[in-house]
Amino acid sequence: MQCSKCRRDAVVFQRYSGLHLCEHHFNRDFEAKAKRAIREHRWVESGDTVAVALSGGKDSSAVLFFLRRLFGERRDVRLMAITVDEGIAGYRDPARARAIADSIGVPWVTASFADEYGITLDEIVARKGTGLSCSYCGVLRRALMNRIAREHGVTKFAYGFNLDDEAQSVLMNALRGDADRLTRPMRETEGMVPRIKPFMYIPEREVALYAFLHVEGFDLAGCPYAGDALRGDVRGILDDYTYRHPATKYSLVNLGEALRGTEKNHTEGLRVCERCGELCGKICRTCQVLDEVRRS
Repeated sequence: MQCSKCRRDAVVFQRYSGLHLCEHHFNRDFEAKAKRAIREHRWVESGDTVAVALSGGKDSSAVLFFLRRLFGERRDVRLMAITVDEGIAGYRDPARARAIADSIGVPWVTASFADEYGITLDEIVARKGTGLSCSYCGVLRRALMNRIAREHGVTKFAYGFNLDDEAQSVLMNALRGDADRLTRPMRETEGMVPRIKPFMYIPEREVALYAFLHVEGFDLAGCPYAGDALRGDVRGILDDYTYRHPATKYSLVNLGEALRGTEKNHTEGLRVCERCGELCGKICRTCQVLDEVRRS
């Protein structure tokens, strides 16, 4: 098929827009969406140090390349990449992430569960099973990433979350009946590095194509423990429904944003954990998780 905007061969068909796009017009369309998300949410400002949570996979590699292209020539915005090694045998080699950061020309730092917590995710799963592996991993990884980011003066944390990820999260919270997560305001809290998601309006398959076009050496393997998570079931349900109704994922993401709204500098109910010194709510979930896995 030919591109809907020129006579070049198309590299992608967008079912939700009805457009066939060549590589040139795909890149323009893709980057325009990401730039618009950053602009509308006012995610990046002069003086920011933006760190990409670089796993070495397609999404994080793509967002690192995009941000380097967008801000690489600006002296008032600094970029870096941070990789956390959870300790999963045969998965997420930090050397791969470092090679990607080096090829794009961005400083890179790493940390690990083993060094920080004295336990790996493989060891946690061996003790607790796979049922809550994603929950445990998410809590521990976020806490470690936030600490490393603060140590390096990071003011914004960029994640490669795409449209599919965001839509899945909204649907998961609805299926759980989790009204608190559905309506919890997006907020900036002292001590917590704000997260930004430039690809939140871009489908996963388009993020993958962008990565293939611009980044070499990223990892396509998924986490071996993700199969038991609710997200896997929701992904299948949502993909099947979206095939018949192409705008579904956009509708879910828009619904999630409308329910949450925005609220800055909201610190009510937060305190400092007496054990680790991190900000938390009623219970420091990081310390709670570590207690649970160490008692097993």
